[in-house]
Amino acid sequence: MENYNFNIQEELKKLPGRPGVYLMHDETDQIIYVGKAISLKNRVRQYFQSSRNKGVKIEQMVTHIRRFEYIVTDSELEALVLECNLIKEHRPKYNTMLMDDKAYPFIKVTTGEAYPRIMLARQMKKDKARYFGPYTSSQAVRDTIDLIHKLYHIRSCNRSLPKDIGKERPCLNYHIKQCEAPCQGYISQEEYRKSIDEVIRFLNGNFDMILKDLEDKMMAASEALEFEKAIEYRELLNSVKKVAQKQKITDSSGEDRDVMAVACQDEDAVVQVFFIRGGRLIGRDHFYLRISEEDKKSEILNSFIKQYYAGTPFLPGELMLPEEIEEQELLESWLSAKKGQKVTIRVPKKGTKEKLVELAEENARMVLSKDKERLKREEGRTIGAVKEIASLLGLEQIVRMEAYDISNTNGFESVGSMVVYEKGKPKRNDYRKFKIKSVKGPDDYASMREVLTRRFTHGLKEREENAEAGKFTTFPDLILMDGGRGQVNIALQVLDELKLNIPVCGMVKDDNHRTRGLYYNNVEIPIDRNSEAFKLITRIQDEAHRFAIEFHRQLRGKGQVHSVLDDIEGIGPARRKALMRHYLSLDAIRSATVEELAQLPSMNEKAAESVYQFFHD
Repeated sequence: MENYNFNIQEELKKLPGRPGVYLMHDETDQIIYVGKAISLKNRVRQYFQSSRNKGVKIEQMVTHIRRFEYIVTDSELEALVLECNLIKEHRPKYNTMLMDDKAYPFIKVTTGEAYPRIMLARQMKKDKARYFGPYTSSQAVRDTIDLIHKLYHIRSCNRSLPKDIGKERPCLNYHIKQCEAPCQGYISQEEYRKSIDEVIRFLNGNFDMILKDLEDKMMAASEALEFEKAIEYRELLNSVKKVAQKQKITDSSGEDRDVMAVACQDEDAVVQVFFIRGGRLIGRDHFYLRISEEDKKSEILNSFIKQYYAGTPFLPGELMLPEEIEEQELLESWLSAKKGQKVTIRVPKKGTKEKLVELAEENARMVLSKDKERLKREEGRTIGAVKEIASLLGLEQIVRMEAYDISNTNGFESVGSMVVYEKGKPKRNDYRKFKIKSVKGPDDYASMREVLTRRFTHGLKEREENAEAGKFTTFPDLILMDGGRGQVNIALQVLDELKLNIPVCGMVKDDNHRTRGLYYNNVEIPIDRNSEAFKLITRIQDEAHRFAIEFHRQLRGKGQVHSVLDDIEGIGPARRKALMRHYLSLDAIRSATVEELAQLPSMNEKAAESVYQFFHD
């Protein structure tokens, strides 16, 4: 939606010389770039000065800018925080973008409780608990927690202790000797706390004491000919060794730090991060970024740090990078404010720390090289497939596709689904569900008309109200209908009534209910079954169907859906069962004569007449 009343040159004159964040919008009013500035007046003007060397990416972006807006802040640090939040929210096209958000699990010890528990946590909260991690593997966290329960017999229940002591019988964990049953008062709070202290030492990496203890118990059980018990201790011993081996010593300082480096090739970049906690390397991970070929490594790292640490709940005391970055002091201030204590960004020049950064860089190069082919295949499955579809239909460009489906049980309580694919990938945050309100009985065409009318009426209303983040504001480049001519014509009628011009394509199925082609502009277009376009169309069709069925199951689970036959006067459970057993579908019942219906078991002429009139009135 282009804003014709926005005069860029006039608006540039009104910019304040204060810190803030600016947002660039394109002709469809999408936010395509978010930036921050010490002086909005100076920074935003630079984009529109022809004499400045802006680089290919920025030059291209400027050609798409139709308007801009800005938010004034009190400081550059506030502007940085706001910039990070807005980039994460809007994921603008021309910002260097982190391709996947990852959430890392923690091990949480609820030390604020009288009888603490050990659990997996997805977020690090400001409470009285102690957190260990983050770890790169949820399964590793679960395995470690299981091991801790076996070693230290810590409770896993949610009982409120000591208030609930003695109120219920001990659970199974007590009987299999994985809990000391504090819920029964079988262990004092002081003794239980000693076990928790041992757990904390274990999670801090002090394994020597437990290894020696398990080895002594294993040998003692073996000498006493208690071989089953000896095997149990041996397995525990091996599990502890496995955990200990994963936590390799990297330095003797005992500090928390993240070590990162980047590798680039064309428009792909990989940032490798080593996680060091308490002086131990507890894991590593890599992150893909969408970049411009002219982006420098320092710029990529700068963008990565903003996006990654805006979302992660844990901040180390130090970041180690391979080279200096432009906003180092500002980022240190921001990270320190988030952590509540000093965070330092360093570029090591010699020794083991420099070697560690070099190792991260080597790993980033290896990941990028190894995954280049995978990324190409993925692009073929997504963007490449979308281009194939656009070519088949003769469309210039497709970015966003929306597919619709209707689901019901025996014609009652119909529901509609809308699934969204952008650049060939599902955009699940934009999926929508519709409970059909105006249609009674099994009428898929009328149900689809209602769904599409509601979807685009809402969208038009949101656009009129300038609701940038509305549920239906963004319109598709192509609508995909789960059917042929009939469904397509319904969609075209709705769009015509709302004065919208959006291409509509039907996904036509064969007699075996498999996709065989596309119906577009009154012509059925065959698709090569081996093409990526065909595979994408099939995935979209299956996803629309799955999403509708899933919503319908939710409603059925709530007892909100029943057979349309229940609404026929004189038809109870026995007659309904007889009808469905004999005819198998509502269409078959609708086609039956009164005489045929009356011949069924438990049916009579009056009941048959009632069924016939219900479907033919």
